[in-house]
Amino acid sequence: MQTKINRLKAEVRENLQRNILPYWMKLVDLENGGFIGQVKGDETIQCSADKGAVLNARILWSFSAAYRVLKDPILCNYATRAKEYLLTHFYDHELGGIYWSVDYKGDPSSTKKQVYALGFAIYALSEYSRATGNQEALTKARELYETIEKHSYDQTEKGYFEAFARDWSELPDMRLSAKDANERKTMNTHLHVLEPYANLYRVWPDAQLKTSIEKLIDVFATKITDPQSHHLNLFFDEHWNNRSSIISYGHDIEASWLIHEAALVIKNKLLIGQTEDLAIQIADAAAEGLQPDGSMIYEYDTSTQHADTDRHWWVQAETVVGYFNAFEITGQMEYLNKACQAWEYIKQNLVDDKNGEWYWSVDKDGKVNKNEDKAGFWKCPYHNTRMCLEIIERIK
Repeated sequence: MQTKINRLKAEVRENLQRNILPYWMKLVDLENGGFIGQVKGDETIQCSADKGAVLNARILWSFSAAYRVLKDPILCNYATRAKEYLLTHFYDHELGGIYWSVDYKGDPSSTKKQVYALGFAIYALSEYSRATGNQEALTKARELYETIEKHSYDQTEKGYFEAFARDWSELPDMRLSAKDANERKTMNTHLHVLEPYANLYRVWPDAQLKTSIEKLIDVFATKITDPQSHHLNLFFDEHWNNRSSIISYGHDIEASWLIHEAALVIKNKLLIGQTEDLAIQIADAAAEGLQPDGSMIYEYDTSTQHADTDRHWWVQAETVVGYFNAFEITGQMEYLNKACQAWEYIKQNLVDDKNGEWYWSVDKDGKVNKNEDKAGFWKCPYHNTRMCLEIIERIK
């Protein structure tokens, strides 16, 4: 067993240092600042593409976390570049929050306030502060936390509303992406508010922040997780009525370990025990999407009984972490095997050994999808970098 674990650690470290991080180092925008906003699936660089807040924040988080773990000062330089660009161009210093996107020159192109994006900015800035001790980043992360609590938290029904206009007024279209339902509350945004709040608590152990995290864990346990299937429901109205028939296997397995992590960070013993149980229940439910080759399919619509069988890069990365976390909780080899099998699938099918980084997805027959971005609004270094770092830090 230990040989298998050690090999997993060595291989993901090698992939991070030789395949993932160098790819993003190449995308520095020397002319306009920050990082290039888009690289197509055929490696065509789009220098005039808009730059997304989520991409920039995930670049900042990735280089910050990699610097903290790997101790390479070159990584800190890239993190600092991303931090300065985020605070200069994406941060709304007048009305608070983070713009959704800027153009390639750094001027706002979409000023909506998507709470999901604010969450990733907190995640990234708190990680930069954690890695470097930088106080400016911590101050801005705290400000963004207070902004979310002021404008987005539902005092009546709990949870967080999805999106707002620049001035925090109502927004008719709150969708995170074109494929999402236009609902006031979503699982995805709540997951990526819980995640940054936990990371912020690591560097700012504030009592009110701890309460916010505890409330979020309760929302996942009592509102978002289906009590029968243990899958996560995805879209809700403001009263928490379910508005979706989709099972997202990647979000299931990702949430299984992030909810547990949040309880560990705040050191709430009761919640640690509860989230250990919840993590295993959700991970076991997600296993419905596992395939004989070790991969996890994307999603399943229970109303149409249609499965999207593509293997997306981020889903496979979260599969490794989620089942390794389940192995740590239970000590059961079946979970370690699932994590290692997912990594074997990634190595053989998703890693681009020629150009660097990972492909967006492959289909059930192993054909690479080059129609989607290699880098862009949603294709970022976060899921795969985090998978590598989680395994490196968890294996002593």
